[in-house]
Amino acid sequence: MTRRLIRRFREDDDGPSAGRQRRRAEARSRLEALMEKEREVLIPLSGGLSDTGVAAALHVSEATAKTHLSWVQSKLSLTNWAQAATLAHHAGLVK
Repeated sequence: MTRRLIRRFREDDDGPSAGRQRRRAEARSRLEALMEKEREVLIPLSGGLSDTGVAAALHVSEATAKTHLSWVQSKLSLTNWAQAATLAHHAGLVK
């Protein structure tokens, strides 16, 4: 499901628009609440990687990756990782 969402946002990303710029500004503002490592875990997560994949991409243990991901979810009041991936795409962390 995450990969389908990512594909959809990539397809919708055909040029600057007022709505897209507003979403980007709002998303970036929300991400300011995160520490650097917490923002870093969003990139592989947004690429559709699992907890294990995120850990491997960042060269940390799976437990450490899960901790960072949990803090992201908590700080941003998200209910699932698809929301985190969507927020990262809107903020321009990943393309």
